[in-house]
Amino acid sequence: MKESLIYISSEAKQQILAAVQSPNLPTGYFLRIGMKGSACSASFIIGLDKQMESDEIHEIGDLKILIDRRHLMYLIGIKVGYEQTDEGIGFTIQKKDFNI
Repeated sequence: MKESLIYISSEAKQQILAAVQSPNLPTGYFLRIGMKGSACSASFIIGLDKQMESDEIHEIGDLKILIDRRHLMYLIGIKVGYEQTDEGIGFTIQKKDFNI
């Protein structure tokens, strides 16, 4: 298991740990962060899933995160938050801008 290059706010981590530690969640599920789509139409995904062969497990404290190796380079530096907005309560994902 690898130390993650993804940042998770304390509020988001609390909500995620509550979900993965729920007695209603089947055994073997972890948090998954990834991408859906391709090129300019890609979007971030976050959810609970089982580990697949192409996954790496990254750790942030006691939280284990599944990341498909093909998505890792696109996820480096993202920040997962949990906040209340006018649209409701939920997770947010912000991509860090890299100056090259």
